[in-house]
Amino acid sequence: MMIYGLSTCAICQKALKALEAEGRDVRFRDVRSDPLSEAELADLITEFGDLLVDRKSNDYRALNNWLKNSEAEAQISAQPKVMARPVIRDQDRFYLGWDETVQKALLSG
Repeated sequence: MMIYGLSTCAICQKALKALEAEGRDVRFRDVRSDPLSEAELADLITEFGDLLVDRKSNDYRALNNWLKNSEAEAQISAQPKVMARPVIRDQDRFYLGWDETVQKALLSG
């Protein structure tokens, strides 16, 4: 299992701790220090579309107008912090966020 996020993201850390507490084999990847490849980003865009960009974040608001009007791939490539997170890959399934629905799908309790 892989969690894509930011090491400074509290929600990412909660997800990581909860999954590890369940005994899941989880790897964490900070997309700021280890950016997604074009192929990885394309897979996530195919799965989530524009939902992959957190348009409520200060980082998104700080993007220039050209980037704000660009595709999600360009926005995330230019500023990885605008990616909604965490993104969790469990084999061939992808999950976005750490809400109740995602927790029910991934945790046994």
